[in-house]
Amino acid sequence: MIWNVIDRRKRRYRWKRVNAIIEAVEHDNSCADADVADELPPGLTIDYASRDDVSVHEAIQWANQQRCPVTLYIYDADDGIIPAHFHACGERFWQDDMSDL
Repeated sequence: MIWNVIDRRKRRYRWKRVNAIIEAVEHDNSCADADVADELPPGLTIDYASRDDVSVHEAIQWANQQRCPVTLYIYDADDGIIPAHFHACGERFWQDDMSDL
C-alpha cells in the first residue's frame, strides 16, 4: 500500500509511460523531518522493486498491492532509472540534508 509518493519526473504531465520504484516506507525514516514509520520484520519489507515503461495508473495499482507500506518513486520513462534513483536516495540521509545548512 502506498504511504508516500515522490515524483521525480521532469515532464510531470506525462502519464502514459513512466518508470516506477517502490521501497518500504520505513526507509524514509532516515530523512530529515520525515514522519516515522514502524519498522517491520525483514521478511515483510520491500527493500527495492521496479517497473519500467508503465502508466502512472499501473504504477499506483502495483504499489498499492504490496505487502507492506511503500514509498512510490516515479521517474520519466527515458531516465536512467537506477542511477538517478540511487543518486537521489543518497541525498535523503540526515547527514547529507544537513550539509547544506
